[in-house]
Amino acid sequence: MKILGISGYSGSGKTTLIEKLLPLMNAAGLKVSVVKQSHHDIEVDVVGKDSWRHRQAGAHETLLTSPHRWMLVGELRGAPEPGLDDHLARLGPCDLVLVEGYKHAELPKLEVWRAANERPWLHPDDAYFIAVIADRKPERPIRWLDINNPEAIAAFILEWTRS
Repeated sequence: MKILGISGYSGSGKTTLIEKLLPLMNAAGLKVSVVKQSHHDIEVDVVGKDSWRHRQAGAHETLLTSPHRWMLVGELRGAPEPGLDDHLARLGPCDLVLVEGYKHAELPKLEVWRAANERPWLHPDDAYFIAVIADRKPERPIRWLDINNPEAIAAFILEWTRS
């Protein structure tokens, strides 16, 4: 399984980009998983439902399953957040994992950047960036992919995955 980071500042379009890339990569025959890092508290089950009640009662992990999907929810209860490697170890077999967030992780990454955000580029200070996905070409020499061309971005990722 190959691991590729999709990194950038909040509001740069990382989630929207991944949403456009997944169907293209699936159509090319890749089985793709996603790890999404959030700096906010997250809720994935409904207040009052069984899985929520189990978590509230103190379950360390709750696995909810149905004929359509399953999800595993772990409660940290004050423990430190597990690292990316811990999360990756939980995933089932796949061809590619896209990691949204973890912008300082030591793994191959694509920087998603928009001029309108008025934020500095991340790639000049991080050798793990292999390309930039942006609405304008960066000044530093690095592979540039137009953020408005998801087909070209998917083709780049497919080529990288198969290398």
